[in-house]
Amino acid sequence: MEEDKIYIFGHKNPDTDSVCSAISLSYLKNKQGFNSEPRILSNINDETKYVLNKFKFKTPEILNDVKLQLKDINYHKGFYVNKKDCVYNAFHFMQQNNMSTVPVVDKNGKFCGSFAMKDIAKNEILGDIIHLETNYNHLLTTLNGKELLRFNEEICGNVTTCDYRSSTFQMHMLLNNKTILVVGDRHSIIEYAVNKRVGTIIITGDNEIKTEHLEIAKKNKINLIQTPKTSLEVILKIIFSSYVENFNFVEQFVCVEENDYITDLDEVILATKHSYYPVVNNDNKCLGLLKLSDLNDRKLKKVILVDHNESSQSIEGIEEAEIVGVVDHHKLGNLGTTKPINFRNMPVGSTCTIVYLLFKESKIKIPENIAGLLIAGIISDTLLLKSPTTTEIDKDALTNLEKIANIDAEKLAMDMFKANDSTKNKSIKEIVYTDFKTFNYDQKVIGIGQITSLNAKNILKNQEQYIKFLNKEAKDNNYEIMVLAITDILKNGSYILFNDSAKGIIKLAFIDDVEEGYFLDGIVSRKKQIVPAIFNSYSNFGSLSNSVGEQ
Repeated sequence: MEEDKIYIFGHKNPDTDSVCSAISLSYLKNKQGFNSEPRILSNINDETKYVLNKFKFKTPEILNDVKLQLKDINYHKGFYVNKKDCVYNAFHFMQQNNMSTVPVVDKNGKFCGSFAMKDIAKNEILGDIIHLETNYNHLLTTLNGKELLRFNEEICGNVTTCDYRSSTFQMHMLLNNKTILVVGDRHSIIEYAVNKRVGTIIITGDNEIKTEHLEIAKKNKINLIQTPKTSLEVILKIIFSSYVENFNFVEQFVCVEENDYITDLDEVILATKHSYYPVVNNDNKCLGLLKLSDLNDRKLKKVILVDHNESSQSIEGIEEAEIVGVVDHHKLGNLGTTKPINFRNMPVGSTCTIVYLLFKESKIKIPENIAGLLIAGIISDTLLLKSPTTTEIDKDALTNLEKIANIDAEKLAMDMFKANDSTKNKSIKEIVYTDFKTFNYDQKVIGIGQITSLNAKNILKNQEQYIKFLNKEAKDNNYEIMVLAITDILKNGSYILFNDSAKGIIKLAFIDDVEEGYFLDGIVSRKKQIVPAIFNSYSNFGSLSNSVGEQ
């Protein structure tokens, strides 16, 4: 996730108003200097597809959740060492970062294991301190050395020092091209060693090598290093020039992935009780190291909600995100924030109307294509200003936007409704759940789907199958009432289908002789007409619970 990015999105079942308002608001926010991106929470309907295509906008990407992930934690990114690095460097890397463990990677960055301070101590006491596998540069680094002669990059052999008289040394010490000799100013030993073609000579105490010995070493291709350290210091430290891979580090170690959710990570920590966890990606490439204290340094995902402010209508993990703004035209929901935010809620027919007002207040010019989106959102949510939710503010916004976009709103509306009328290619389930919302009345759950259609006959001719589906869905999902409203914009009303057990309440809510497929004249708004009518009919059987609310 990019730094300081704000994701702007509507509710779980995106409609034209929510998608167009998200795209338009994102454009406005970016013009104001923010880094925002519009998203959707699921697939869009045919009407919205038509609108985006007409005004040449790509469909926003789907955002699956905003749950806190490991990548939102400021863990120690880039904290690892290569297995070909030396122990000396690994130690100082850990020390500089106040860490006692570091992940080990191969040349491709893949995780190989975990190397700890305790591994250094263990190897120093129990390991082989005679045999050395390293390279020339690591020796220079570890011993603060100076290059005199270099013939091999890789240095491999046994370390020895001259702690005998010259004659004893020459008599008992077997030297070969794998010998790594540590010596001071003992020129007879050096002469013997260069003639024996040892692999590497390390001259301690910044002592000089005689010219004739240097020439023999050069001829015999012997590596020479000069260091200011004493012979004792070299013997004690030279083992730390070894490759990390040659120390006994832990190869099997519990790793975590950057995309892991923090809630899942808590279970891993509880089970393993480690203090450090290497962080990898899906390809096992190491990204860094997580220290348990890092979990306190969290960077929440930033979001702006449009066309909703209910947690049940919003994205999964919304309670773990930082809500920085809300633009909506529905009743107040149950979302809370830890600090003040920009909250714009108005009793208008469309969220796009509010976004239009935000443009005006910001004095930022509305491009033609953005104006087209805003018009489409207003048309969709107000049913071309015929819905009872329509206000004078919506009408004024639509009139002004028509001038900016140079569009006939009525013609656009007909094209939009036709585009969304392709019910013949959809399953019953897809049609019922195209725009479906649930509501709570006391402890009862009510599900209401609504679609707009210019040819309701395509659905009503199969109404028995729809009723059968509604009955099964209601039973399987514990809906007290399940309704499908087929709204005909030209007739300014809706045909209604419902599950069998809902008939009594539906009659009480609308008209006594209502039957399946009945046309409710003038009923076009779920929010303003259908839901209140059902709730009012329930009130005859008891008072409305405080839990009533749109999910």
